[in-house]
Amino acid sequence: MALLVRNISLAWDEPEENLPAHVARALRVPVAAVGAPGACRVLRRALDARWQDDIRRIYSVAVTLQGDEQRALRRGRAGQVAPLVVTPRPPIQPGRDPLPCQPVVIGSGPAGLFAALLLADLGYRPLVLERGQDAPLRHRARHLFYTTGQFDPENNLLFGLGGAGTYSDGKLYSRTRDPRNAAVLAELVRFGADPDILIDSKPHIGSDRLPGIVRKMVKHIVAAGGTVRFGAKVVDFELADNPPDNGPPDSSPQSGRLRRLVALRLESGERIAADLCILATGYSARDTYRVLAARGVELCAKPFQMGVRIEHPQEMISRSQYGAAATRLPPADYHLVAKGPRSPASPPAPGGGGGDLWSFCMCPGGIIVPSNESPHEICTNGASNAKHNSPYANSGLVITIEPGAFADDPLQGLEYQRHWERRAFELSGSYAVPAQRASDFLAQRLSDGKFDVSYPLGARAVMLEQMLPPAVIAALHRGLPILDRMIHGYAGELGIVTGPETRASSPVRIARDPVTRQSSRVAGLYPVGEGAGYSGGIMSSATDGLKSAELLISRYAPPR
Repeated sequence: MALLVRNISLAWDEPEENLPAHVARALRVPVAAVGAPGACRVLRRALDARWQDDIRRIYSVAVTLQGDEQRALRRGRAGQVAPLVVTPRPPIQPGRDPLPCQPVVIGSGPAGLFAALLLADLGYRPLVLERGQDAPLRHRARHLFYTTGQFDPENNLLFGLGGAGTYSDGKLYSRTRDPRNAAVLAELVRFGADPDILIDSKPHIGSDRLPGIVRKMVKHIVAAGGTVRFGAKVVDFELADNPPDNGPPDSSPQSGRLRRLVALRLESGERIAADLCILATGYSARDTYRVLAARGVELCAKPFQMGVRIEHPQEMISRSQYGAAATRLPPADYHLVAKGPRSPASPPAPGGGGGDLWSFCMCPGGIIVPSNESPHEICTNGASNAKHNSPYANSGLVITIEPGAFADDPLQGLEYQRHWERRAFELSGSYAVPAQRASDFLAQRLSDGKFDVSYPLGARAVMLEQMLPPAVIAALHRGLPILDRMIHGYAGELGIVTGPETRASSPVRIARDPVTRQSSRVAGLYPVGEGAGYSGGIMSSATDGLKSAELLISRYAPPR
């Protein structure tokens, strides 16, 4: 029986070689009992900077003792020592039904890529259709946009290999405890990620390393018999009436559905037969939502987040978080919440200014990047390289927009986002990001325009009140002074507020059956990931894609 020893604390400068001695003290056993090679295995590592004069690293360690483990368990420090319980990933047993057609995955973001990887590894030879391009062409398109303002609506920071995740930092946080999380991290390491992501409490890959990793994943899918096609934009879904199902109510993934998927149409005019399709398009494929709605696929409005992205000197953030230790520690991050007033019922979007304002997708040592999906629009996102070596720190500041006003037509939420993205472009007059100093925003005056920002297309001084929903403006006026009390200077002249940040989450959910994971109205269509409205971030999207791939595998036998 292995033991779990939590909260082993090392000083920042103390070498990890001292871990066995600390573990032995917690277990009240001789160091020799835990000092053998492999006896101590780090499970989790975190930085504790609550006391700036005593920065610590905190470890959770799995221990295999040479001796009486039950005795060590009884004698160990209360609350710190426990039996190690490992929740295994659910076993995957291939089904017996013949596979009707080659399974298709639309989209190569985290949800689609991990679904395709699992299908390929188990012999199902998936076909991946990606509207954008491979990483080298994405790099070229990004360079053209940054240097000339030439925007490619099908090959940009949102569309292409790896999806938006390739250029959006590579954070691997997850609030879920799905046992598939460990498998996702292990796969990323398998294809080139730093093994430290397996143990760090805030694992991160970096926008500079993700393109190479996802390219290796694609090469593996192809080597395993799969096919990956770039520039293959799906523009329509061919459906047919679903014949009545004569089996038990939930024996077939087609049970109760009025229509079934039979083929896909590409922009080129090509028709691809498809009975089984994992739909992982991401939430920026707004044209896909419209096609789905036209074909009778059930969509519903859901809460989503909107706001701004704020940037500060990284040195200021690190000094606030670490004090004098800032010069010898990694760039500091933060998570801030300004609580809003509570009312009996949340106001329907887009009115009201209640609710919390909180930091989202904080990028230490990062940059602000454009994440518009169409020309003549502006939307912001954050990114950082593996080394967090930018002199800037940025974060989203968002509120939740409730779907009340959009309930009758979920596509109105998309148009609401687009309205503000186009408004931002109009105010800027170019792709330069609209910006205002936090102190000027609170004083309701125009900034001087001399901005030092990381945004690659520059910044243009505007009055943000002309560019953001009233609810966001009210939350910023209320919340920024609160956040300034948490980090001194946060709402001062060094804080540059840019925006809008409209793509923090999707305003649309593609309804699916909780058991079969298929569209509620169309058999054979499996919506997954952020675009389907069931995840948020790389990890949860990857695990959502895996779940649908596992379900297909459990029903169908691999092709011979």
